[in-house]
Amino acid sequence: MKLIVGNRNYSSWSLRGWLACKQSGQLFEVLTVPLYGEDWEAQKRNSEDLAPSSGKVPILWDGEAVAWDSLAIVEYLADRVGRDRFWPKPDDARAMARSMVAEMHSSYQALRRECPMNIRARVEGYSPSEAAAADVIRILQLWAEARARFGKGGPFLFGAFCAADIFYAPVVSRFLTYGIPVPGFAGAYMQAVWEHEWMGEWIAAAESEDWVIEQYEQPVRV
Repeated sequence: MKLIVGNRNYSSWSLRGWLACKQSGQLFEVLTVPLYGEDWEAQKRNSEDLAPSSGKVPILWDGEAVAWDSLAIVEYLADRVGRDRFWPKPDDARAMARSMVAEMHSSYQALRRECPMNIRARVEGYSPSEAAAADVIRILQLWAEARARFGKGGPFLFGAFCAADIFYAPVVSRFLTYGIPVPGFAGAYMQAVWEHEWMGEWIAAAESEDWVIEQYEQPVRV
């Protein structure tokens, strides 16, 4: 399999696709495409690898099969290797995990807009807008419920690392970058995600990148 990702420092969706591939246990190679570089528009138009997704990353090639969008990649890999590798087994836990992933996939636009992922940065004095603060509260409520109901088997949202953690890993990065205060249980969860072996690998790669995207170097002021 071949996974095409954007800059590791900034591309939250690429992080999700990469973690999904790691979770699958399958061998895969990674091709990094620097986003918004000088030849970015030309690459989107001319690259056969990027053509099916119109230049969006991540994109996974598995022979002739191609999946783009991180949620589609999770589902494709779950079909390939077994759904229990990605989702909790009990019906009630799996229903909540799926709902949390779907909500992450479609929501929290204010937090996304104001706090672009930037693994290398630490921003002081950030004050979220009312809309972004509401997003933070909602996320913390979901984390608290998942941990209380289903998290007794380990440090992650549903105990063991699963698709829900894959989808909220970039949120952990955002909370750390912008110094967003969280209660103790959330801090412990964030530490578990940040210290996960795969996250360590991704973070190290992000820190070694030379690319800088200026528009993502500061929070968006509202």
